[in-house]
Amino acid sequence: MRFRHADPLRSQYPELTAGVLYADRVDAVADTGPATAAYTARATARLAGATEGEFPEVLAWRRTFSRMGLKPTQYRCASESLLRRLRKEGTLPRIHPVVDLCNAVSVAYAVPVAALDADRIAGPLLEVRHARGDEHYTPFGGGTEHPAPGEVTFVDSEGRAHARRWTHRQSGHSAVGPHTRRILVVTEAMHDDGALAVPELLKTLAAELTAHWPTGTETAVLTAAEPEFTFPG
Repeated sequence: MRFRHADPLRSQYPELTAGVLYADRVDAVADTGPATAAYTARATARLAGATEGEFPEVLAWRRTFSRMGLKPTQYRCASESLLRRLRKEGTLPRIHPVVDLCNAVSVAYAVPVAALDADRIAGPLLEVRHARGDEHYTPFGGGTEHPAPGEVTFVDSEGRAHARRWTHRQSGHSAVGPHTRRILVVTEAMHDDGALAVPELLKTLAAELTAHWPTGTETAVLTAAEPEFTFPG
């Protein structure tokens, strides 16, 4: 199985820094609560000095959404949505040990982190690209949506869209759940220090995954020169 960003997308957004991680033998049993609390506390401390809308990581994604023709305060990147919820409610929802950990790391770094069930992705390619309009997306509430032509989404080899509006919302089809055993995690940054933040985030997440599950992890920072990541299909 291969993961990549399409060449036209990389040309349009040369500031993109993308990282990817693959892990197996995860489950819904491990207790990631203490680790999740620690990373959430880092975000809370930062929010005490500024709102998420002032963070350079968030501002960079707001500019990206504006370039995509989206109102950035209507469609927010996933990390901004989580940070906003944390600031307003003081906590993040508990969903699944893997998801909780990824969400906590996401707010700690203020960078979107998407965790997908690798067994729910149709190979041999998952590509981040502009939609044609015939892709099918499954919302968490069920049903089917079709990303608009030109919308950035994650598309597998069966034409299934695993995201809407790039980093705004994931698909219910590939959401991590009780039966998930293999995950593909994607993190994407647009800010100036993204080339430093993404490798550090990947290292942090890999360490936490191996600390909580008997898993092996593979990670990579993707670039225009080396745009693909291969993982077991």
